[in-house]
Amino acid sequence: MSVLNRSISLNRNGSFNRRGFSVGLASPKVANHVRFGWVSLRIQVLVIIASVISFFVAIGCGYIYVLPSVSHALLNAQGLLSDHNDNELLTSCDVFDGSWVQVQGYPLYNATECPFVEKGFNCLGNGRVDTDYLSWRWKPKGCNIPTFDVRSVLEMLRSKRVVFVGDSMSRTQWESMICMLMAGVEDKSGVYEVNQNNITKRIRFLGVRFSAFNFTIEFFRSVFLVQQGNLPRYMQRPRRVKSTLMLDKLDDISDQWVNSDVLIFNTGHWWVPSKLFDMIPIAFETWASWVEREIDRNRTRIFFRTYEPSHWSDQTFRQCNVTKYPAPETEGRDQSLFLDTVLEVVKNVRVPINVLRVTSMSSFRSDGHVGNWSDNPSIQDCSHWCLPGVPDMWNEIVLSQLFSNNETPYRQMEIAE
Repeated sequence: MSVLNRSISLNRNGSFNRRGFSVGLASPKVANHVRFGWVSLRIQVLVIIASVISFFVAIGCGYIYVLPSVSHALLNAQGLLSDHNDNELLTSCDVFDGSWVQVQGYPLYNATECPFVEKGFNCLGNGRVDTDYLSWRWKPKGCNIPTFDVRSVLEMLRSKRVVFVGDSMSRTQWESMICMLMAGVEDKSGVYEVNQNNITKRIRFLGVRFSAFNFTIEFFRSVFLVQQGNLPRYMQRPRRVKSTLMLDKLDDISDQWVNSDVLIFNTGHWWVPSKLFDMIPIAFETWASWVEREIDRNRTRIFFRTYEPSHWSDQTFRQCNVTKYPAPETEGRDQSLFLDTVLEVVKNVRVPINVLRVTSMSSFRSDGHVGNWSDNPSIQDCSHWCLPGVPDMWNEIVLSQLFSNNETPYRQMEIAE
């Protein structure tokens, strides 16, 4: 047995052999041989490590070169979340409790360059001069809403079907989302309305396809969600009554809402307080029963956006009060029986529903309405919103919830109030 082997063997046995140790030091030739052996061994180990590293580097470079699209998708695996910590915080805070702050980098798109914005919502194009209303972003108290990353969102929506159902406010949000996403598409001609229709309030269905990403964003006009009908012939029609509501039946086009990946509902402004408001709970129960019966909870994510307030100067709905900056106080507009009704119904639904409680956050935005800057300046409008504008923020919240790790991060918080 060599001196080196004896030394290693003895050391492994845990005994200290003075003779073996002294022999290792006594002979310069043996010492040089030992040092040479250790150096040779280290060189071999380094060569092996370098070879392994080179192998994986070569594989990685080839992967990125050959599969750039897959690599891009993996690099953006966090979706629209620029900071992973934001994603974790979003699941533990009330995103609707916050304030509006001015930021750089907004708006997210130019309405004049987006063919899917109705002319009546393009306030800058209709002569509005001040632009401060474009630079506000919602900031929750306990977390951050992730920065909108259009390329990541486009990838996340690939081969999906997004459906909006509701009134003209829902259509405004639908237009907003299309323009937000279209800003990240290189070939704009690949984004088109599936029936070549112009965007108008008179059409019950509008669908825009993003062909490069194989997904559609659709809008179905259903202002009450439940079925509208005519009075039976044997009944005398009261004055000014044009139709009836079948509160126990959902809209007759509801079968077209199923088989969607994202389903966003809203209703509110058509429920006149003096006549129909008391009927809302019945209509919502009908809607909730339909959701439980028809929706595949393993596929479809459901959102319900609450009532967004108007900012009229009086009860005649003729005088508008569009300010230059957001209002410092909500002046009671953040309180809504409509919101309470939504939460009461949702808490008993067996299908997860994300409640988008935009009532309070929108009540500050007296600066964001169309006002006199519509396609008909003779009629003031303090109900609808300018685009770009407040609906963009609603969509940022939708997308942040949609791609969060928690399936319904705000549902329990909403119900608890």
